Amino acid sequence: MIKYIDLQAINKPYEHAADEVLQSGWYLRGEWTRRFEDAYAQYIGTRHCIGCGNGLDALTLILRAYKELGRLHEGDEVIVPANTYIASILAITENGLRPMLVEPSPITFQIDDTLIEQAVTERTKALMIVHLYGRCAYTQRIADLCRRHHLLLIEDNAQAHGCRPPQAPPKEGMSSVCYAATSSQPRTGSLGDAAAHSFYPTKNLGAMGDAGAVTTNDDELAQMIRALGNYGSTEKYVFDHLGRNSRIDELQAAILLAKLPDLDRANQRRRDIAARYEREINNPNIHFTCQPSELIADYSEIPASLSQPEASPLQPEASQDERRGSLHEQLAERDCVYHVFPVFCSRRDALRQYLLDNGVQTEVHYPIPPHRQLCYQGLLTSATDGLPITDLIHATELSLPCHPALLEADVDRIIELLNAF
Repeated sequence: MIKYIDLQAINKPYEHAADEVLQSGWYLRGEWTRRFEDAYAQYIGTRHCIGCGNGLDALTLILRAYKELGRLHEGDEVIVPANTYIASILAITENGLRPMLVEPSPITFQIDDTLIEQAVTERTKALMIVHLYGRCAYTQRIADLCRRHHLLLIEDNAQAHGCRPPQAPPKEGMSSVCYAATSSQPRTGSLGDAAAHSFYPTKNLGAMGDAGAVTTNDDELAQMIRALGNYGSTEKYVFDHLGRNSRIDELQAAILLAKLPDLDRANQRRRDIAARYEREINNPNIHFTCQPSELIADYSEIPASLSQPEASPLQPEASQDERRGSLHEQLAERDCVYHVFPVFCSRRDALRQYLLDNGVQTEVHYPIPPHRQLCYQGLLTSATDGLPITDLIHATELSLPCHPALLEADVDRIIELLNAF
């Protein structure tokens, strides 16, 4: 069986880190946490890294800290991509803020920066970009828009550890968008006012349990987040804020510190596998984008609740080589570390079962979009109509194995099976 991700193989070289922590006898708020926070801040290109319990906590703490500092208030609107994992939106609603969902590009899968401005109202105070699938969502248009409308720019960097932006944000006259002050080549996680990171075991930089972090260049924000994650305390047994317990433990910090020097190499292996997929998968039923015109032929298998999107700008009569060339042109300036390698197929479930029957595990990211989840029924009603691209992505996406422990023979087999489907 070719696993979707082989955590045993990926983690084997780092088991010594866990042993060292166990032998130390110190398991929280110790030397390993300090060393990892320092190293990760330097790697990302920010002044601060604050470890916390998980990626959702990281997002929640950022928004909560902004409320404590008076920069966000109950009922403020936060623009967020519609096709994200639900954690992005949970953090917004948990803080009494209102998520405003914006459609993604069907080619990059990132929030469509040409649609953001029409979602801005007088209540809009922040924009949360999500570097989904490991691809950089930041654009110069987004930076300009945040400056123009005085919006906080928050990054959900749960899936893009080590990814670099297409260009560094401007360093002059920036009123809300930060920049990487300590790195000549900034990475995602250093482009906005604050960023949340998840180190869930399957992530590009994965722990052996739950862990997360916030990175920022904002000294005041960093101090507030650290206090809120420590019960609201900056001094032992003194509580100035209604905080929570959200800390990275020494075991996870040590494992992440051991893995960090190998992250760029592991990301390059992901890119190499992705390049082979893009070059060698040649099946008219399988697509690298979610263009409606490419998927329309078998639309009957897509849920009836999905309204039919408008025709794609990439004409269906174009050859696969022509479509692929257009794809590469549009992605040329967007780095990707391929946390997920997505393909799109109108017979997604049949393709997934076919691969499983032939010994290949896959995943779906994600089968139900946030605005159609029961927990948000009635809360995101304004977004349940008019999100055809989001619905189409969630109805047709299939994630192929793409991780640093994948063998070339496994890649050969996956490509062979996909071309025969």
